[in-house]
Amino acid sequence: MIAFDARHIFDASRQGIAYEAIRPLNLYDSPALNALATQAQAGRQLRFQSVGAAEEGVALPMVLCEDDYPGWMGRSDLAALQPATAAYVPSSLSLAEIQARIPLAIAFARAAMAQPNCYLWGGTLGPNYDCSGLVQHAFSTQGIWLPRDAYQQEAFVERIENPGDRPEALVDVLELGDLIFFGTPLKATHVAIYLGGGDYIHSSGKDRGRNGIGIDSLVDLKETVSQNYYAQIRGAGRVVRSYAPRSLS
Repeated sequence: MIAFDARHIFDASRQGIAYEAIRPLNLYDSPALNALATQAQAGRQLRFQSVGAAEEGVALPMVLCEDDYPGWMGRSDLAALQPATAAYVPSSLSLAEIQARIPLAIAFARAAMAQPNCYLWGGTLGPNYDCSGLVQHAFSTQGIWLPRDAYQQEAFVERIENPGDRPEALVDVLELGDLIFFGTPLKATHVAIYLGGGDYIHSSGKDRGRNGIGIDSLVDLKETVSQNYYAQIRGAGRVVRSYAPRSLS
């Protein structure tokens, strides 16, 4: 077992040494470890993020290598880390390869919907997901990495121009697996995967959604949830590449 003393953490942080999770891990949005930010499945790589904060306290600042996502990990989870067995190599999938894998990513999301689940802020591993966690995990099962949060995913994908003046006009240009973004004029706060025929699959919260994974529509607005999200549509984008970490670019 690694002796994760302050000196080891200092050196690992400075040298950018990567570690591998040997079991699922939770990462939080602050050193208080109260609010979940994201989760890491076994096999994902992490690095210590900063030196000063790493030397004291019950929480450690980490960054996930595959998507550059930061978070705080409890010191009690250090036993779940081992030195990475190999350097992380970003996916080099072509556009044709990505398009060929999208139906399998959608199949994963549908299978996740079929399991008992509820909305979990910060959930990326299942059975409970938040919106962008479901999208990221579904695509990552096919070797396609996307950034973690909805607004990051919106900035990463190739923007699809709406040919009309109403959100439902997107149906004329959307393709299977495109991402639909919702939120305010300033920022995307929600994301879904397009299924065709005006339908999309997403994990939505309790207040305005389904408290879990469900299918809603851009055009059939009989359901209250579809109405709620229709009013928040910002636009859509197409996944044309897989994310490459900044540390490797």
